[in-house]
This record gives sequence, C-alpha cells and structure tokens, in this order.
Amino acid sequence: MRSRRLVAPARAAVAPARTLTAVVTTAVGLPLATVVLLGLRDGLALGSVLLLYLFAVVVVSALGGLVPGLLAAAVSFMLANWFFTPPFHTLAVDSRDSVVELAVFAAAAIVVAAVVELAARDRLGYQQALDAEVARTRELTAEDRARAALLAAVGHDLRTPLASTKAAVSSLRQPDVTWPTDVRDELLGTIEESTDRLTRLVTNLLDMSRLRSDAVTARPAPVALDEVVGRAVLREHLPSLDVDVPDDLPLVLADAGLLERVVENLVENAVRFSPPDGRVEVRADADDEHVRLDVVDHGPGIPLERRDEVFGAFQRLDDRDAGSHVGLGLAIARGFAEAMGATVVPSTTAGGGLTMTVHLPRAAR
Repeated sequence: MRSRRLVAPARAAVAPARTLTAVVTTAVGLPLATVVLLGLRDGLALGSVLLLYLFAVVVVSALGGLVPGLLAAAVSFMLANWFFTPPFHTLAVDSRDSVVELAVFAAAAIVVAAVVELAARDRLGYQQALDAEVARTRELTAEDRARAALLAAVGHDLRTPLASTKAAVSSLRQPDVTWPTDVRDELLGTIEESTDRLTRLVTNLLDMSRLRSDAVTARPAPVALDEVVGRAVLREHLPSLDVDVPDDLPLVLADAGLLERVVENLVENAVRFSPPDGRVEVRADADDEHVRLDVVDHGPGIPLERRDEVFGAFQRLDDRDAGSHVGLGLAIARGFAEAMGATVVPSTTAGGGLTMTVHLPRAAR
C-alpha cells in the first residue's frame, strides 16, 4: 500500500479578524494615546514619547502582522513629528537630535514589525508542520489497521480452503483405502472448489494492490454488455442466476477486462449474501446517456447509514455470511468501475435485499 505525504494547506500568517483588530487599534488607539500624551508633553522628552509609540507598534504588529505594523509605524512617526517635535504642528524638524531620534524610531519600528511578522510565520510554519505530522500519524495508523485487517482476513480465508484441500488429498492418498467412484469424485470436487477459492482470493488481493498503487490503467472502448456479462457469469458457474441483459442494448464505453471483473465481484457478493434458495438477478437497460446494469439479491441488505462502508477493503458487515470472505470484492468493483468512468451505487431491493447498480456511459453512436 502506497503512503502519501499529506501537506497542510497554506494559510495566512495572521487571521483576518486579527488584522482588522490591528487596523482598528491603529486608527483609534493611536489618536487616543496621542491625546493622553499631549497632556503630559511638557514633562516628557521626545525619546520617551517615541518609546511609547514603539510599544504601540509592537502591539499592533503582534496583533496584525507586518502590514498593520508598518501602518502603525507610519502613523506614529507622523503623530510624534507633528505633536511632539519642535516646532509643533509642522513636519519640519529644527534639531539634529530630533531628526536622529525620529529616524531611529522609524527604523526600529520597521524592524520590530518585520521581526514580529517573521515570528508569527515561524509559529504558523511550526503549526502547519505539526498538523501535517498529526495527519501523517493518522494515515500510518490507518495503514497499520489495514495491514492488520489484511493479515487477519487472509489468514482466516486461507485456512478453510487449505484445510479442505489437505483433508481431501490426504484421504485420496491413503494406500489402504479404495474409495468408491462417487466419494472420489466428491473429494476431487472439494479440491477443485478450494483451489478456485484460493485463486479468487489471490486475484482479489492483486487487484486491490493495483488499486492502492494507482497501477490500474483503463482502456475504454465500445463493448457489448451482454457479452461481458455472459463471460463473467459463465466463469462463476452459478446456477442461481437470472440474467436479463438484452443483446440489442447500446454499446458501452468501458474496459472489457475491468468490466468483467466488476460484474464477477458484484455477482459473487450477491450470491454470497443470498439465502440458500434465493435467486440473484442480473438485468440491464439503457437511457439516452447511460446503460444501467443491476445486480439484485434478496439477502439481509445493508442499513442506509452503512452503505458507503461496504466499499472499504476488508469489510465484513454481516456476520450471517457463512462463507469465508476477505472483504475485497465490492471495493475492487467500485475501484475498477471508477477507473473507467463508471459508478457503482447501492440501493435497497424491493422486498428486502441489496441492489448494486453500475452506471456505464454509452459509446458514441
């Protein structure tokens, strides 16, 4: 199973609400602070006033980042020059010391705003890296659960056919027993059936590996649906099927090999969950854009809220299934269908059960 490195989406260093707060603080707070400082102007040196304004720039930068910080620095510079630098109420400066103080203030304010912005970006980068690591940890945890489920499911599903094959072969090889023909045929049938089950299991595992590694390449072409269904049903050797797929249906645009595997897995799943005397229906019809293939069973069905779960690998949603089942068939069916532009949708069968519907695009006329 291929792992994917998750990258946290890019976000602004400062939230818009904080930026707005910083702008409001600059527009309202600095004028109010200036009014207070004007009452103390006679007792404060210009350097002290500039330090107080610098503190305001730090606060605004911490709230809103670089741009509001630079705005606060510019406003503070203008206010300090206009109200606290002789001659007052003009931008002219008549003292070299005042020029130096204002220049140092402007430079310090810009540097402070930039440093605060960089610190905020560093915190954001750390948080994004932490979020990505948490997501990666969750992904690895999910992969570990999937591997554990795979080992448990494969171990369970291998045990039964292997045990049956071993028992049948051991019986046939007993040198002191001559088996009647019917018993011998039954034992050979057990071996054949168990081998078929192992073959299906290995095929499903390989198919799931291809899906997980994005190695499935679909080659859609015009395909006769009745021929594909006929081959899939013939391979399954299932007498409990009622097939109604007209041979005059429009051709579908699909990969014949993948579509055959989709039908096989849907039919196999329907038969597995049908009652012993139940019938599985495979039927198809068409509209102007799609050909619809329904695989209908009359088994226990699946609750509406859990229908998406059946398409996950290693799912065993119904303990009433008496057969061994690694839980890959429906996941493979949907994966192959989507690879060639089709969809698989579950619904409730009238009277109880599950209907799997494959929507296939019609080939161009």
